[in-house]
Amino acid sequence: MIDRRSFVLASMAALLPLRVSAGLCEPQLVPTTFDYGPAKLDIYAPDGAKNLPVVFFVHGGAWQFGKRSQVGAKPAFLLANGFCFVSIDYRMLPQADVATQASDVEKAYAYVRANIAGHGGDPKRIVGMGHSAGCHLIALTGMRGGLPGVAGLLLDDTRAYDLARLEKNGGMVRAYARVFSDPSQWAALSPANYVEGRNHPPTFIAYSRAQGRGEESKAFAERLRATGTKVTLFDGSAYTHTSINRDFGEDGDALTAAALAFLKSTVG
Repeated sequence: MIDRRSFVLASMAALLPLRVSAGLCEPQLVPTTFDYGPAKLDIYAPDGAKNLPVVFFVHGGAWQFGKRSQVGAKPAFLLANGFCFVSIDYRMLPQADVATQASDVEKAYAYVRANIAGHGGDPKRIVGMGHSAGCHLIALTGMRGGLPGVAGLLLDDTRAYDLARLEKNGGMVRAYARVFSDPSQWAALSPANYVEGRNHPPTFIAYSRAQGRGEESKAFAERLRATGTKVTLFDGSAYTHTSINRDFGEDGDALTAAALAFLKSTVG
């Protein structure tokens, strides 16, 4: 029996380069890489694409680690479902603080918005997506207006929505305390601080069973809904903080199905 993912990969094999692994030939998506200034980004697009919606992805890694190539099944799945996919690098701690990282994300987005039409993407239908630290950065830049024209936000598992609230609730654990060491910056770096008084695009918020993710995600969703923002809240308590990102695009994955429905209703 051929499952959906095997069928997708097989159908794309004739169009994609091959790599040899353990004696087997497997289709490999090869992105086009660009330097947007502070760092580089990868654009994945089907041959002959035109005016496709775009998913703009920011990886996680505690603001200190990670790279744009760590995308798993996302590119193959999203291209097979009619999207272009972009994954970016941004400067890491300690080279760059979180405020600088957010600026990097905004510069990468501006580059993509200005150039994606040349790769078959629609600059008016870009959805920002991020996991963990990348989720925080997409939420922060999206809420404060740093992603102009963004059509939607897909937020995958962070508790860094409201740093002052996090500290009050005992959630400023050692890893967070190192990253957000200056309380005077908490307001500026908290996505929740930019919710009121602004219009926001439709937002999908997913959370895993990792400590504090559900409580902070629900509180953030409630604040957004109070402004009239269309919010989809996904209970990912069946996932770990790692698997909620790793499994995206895999056959039968519940988050993938819910996120695809959100994407189709928002920019499809």
